[in-house]
Parts: sequence; structure tokens; C-alpha cells
Amino acid sequence: MSTLTIGASRGRLELREFFRRKEAVVFTFALPAFILVLLASVFNGNVVGLGVSMSQLFTASMVGAGILSTSFITLGVGVATDREDGTLKRLRGTPMPAAAYFLGKLVLVAVASLAEVVLLVVVGVGLYDVELPTDPARWLTFAWVFVLGVVSSSLLGIAASTVAKSARSAPAVMNLPFIGLQFISGVFINPIIALPAAMVTVASFFPLKWIAQGMRSVFLPDAATALEMAGSWEHGMTALVLGAWCVVGLGLCLATFRWTNA
Repeated sequence: MSTLTIGASRGRLELREFFRRKEAVVFTFALPAFILVLLASVFNGNVVGLGVSMSQLFTASMVGAGILSTSFITLGVGVATDREDGTLKRLRGTPMPAAAYFLGKLVLVAVASLAEVVLLVVVGVGLYDVELPTDPARWLTFAWVFVLGVVSSSLLGIAASTVAKSARSAPAVMNLPFIGLQFISGVFINPIIALPAAMVTVASFFPLKWIAQGMRSVFLPDAATALEMAGSWEHGMTALVLGAWCVVGLGLCLATFRWTNA
């Protein structure tokens, strides 16, 4: 069997195991949607002169945060757990290539991330009148931002799992940078131009700011570019930064990944 075939089989197993853990499923999918409802309820109204509501801004930005949540955190915690309970050690002793294990994890986060995006968009459309784009070019933008966002965040999650000394400490290790980045990347505080320029500069070095900005370019009208720090969607820079993090993330995985806690 090829590595891709084994990886697909491993992905199906990962999905079955994930969806059997009902508490984890509810927390993973419900938390971003719950935060979206809270933010959109507290900060309501429209942005003057742009025809954009605050709820639309938060929906688009939370879609980006949802992608990072279901890839970075899910993989960081999942790999740390597999390392501690001996799953990785046992798999290393089987004929299954290591690449197939990681492909299986990527299948899991890709499906989970897409499901998270669908849930957030349904909440945005159902509760806050967010309009879905009709231009195929916008859906093409959604596709490449989604793929680059999932891959870069997943690789960083695998690399960050090494920092966690145990499965119990993994959620804290993963959530600390995630929560901090949400504040400085234009997710919790919108529009992003309301943030100090120094904070946005720091956020610009990490994927979340660009994933959220890419999703705003999909779900918001072009007039909303006035709310971005550069006054444009910066698709080229978004692709460059996310692509660079895919390369950097892969390098970090190769340099830091370990099969056991010993």
C-alpha cells in the first residue's frame, strides 16, 4: 500500500476517534461560534460610511480564528497525547511510514476546519445577515487561504506539541499563544486599525493575522479595505506569509519532533 493510501486509512481512524469524544467535539466546534455570538452581541451596529456591520467583521475574522483553532490546537494537543500514551512509540514499530501518520492527522484537521468554517458561516448568515459571496474569484481566494492556513497551522501545531511536557499541559501550552494572537490579529478587537500599530506589526509575523484578513476579503465588500492597516486585502503578502510558514513549520517539525517523552 502507498503512503497516501495508508494515510487516508489513518485519517478515517482519526476522524472516528475524534467524533467519538463528544465533549471534545462540542468544545472544539461550539467555542468559536459562542465567542462570535458574544462579540457580535456586545459590539453591534455598523461601521459608518462603509455599509459593513460589526457582526460581519467579527464573523469573517472568527472564520480565520476557527481554522487556527481546529488545526493548531487540535494537532498540538493530539500529538502530545499520542506521544504520552505510547501511540507514537507503537506506530514507530510498525511498517506504517511516519508520513502516513501525519497525513492522517492532516485529514482530521482539514475536515474539522471545514466543518468549523461551515458552522461559523451558518451562524453569521442566520443571525447577522452575512451575505455569501457570489463572485467565483472570492471562493477561489477562500480555497487557497483555507488550504495554506490549515497546512501552516497544522505544522506549527505539530512542532509546538514538543514544547508540552505532558498531555495535561498541552492545552495550556497551545491556548496561550492562540488567545494572545486573537487579540492582536484583529479577531477579538475589530476593526484591526483600532489596534496599536506595534501590536499589528508583531501579529504580521504570524499566520492568524493573514488568515483572518484573507477571510475578510472573501466575506466583506471591497469597501472594507479601508479598515485594514494597509488599505487593501494584500492577497500577495497573505500568500507569501502563509506559504513561508508552511516551509518554516515543516522545518520546525523535522528539527523538533520526537516519538516519546523520554
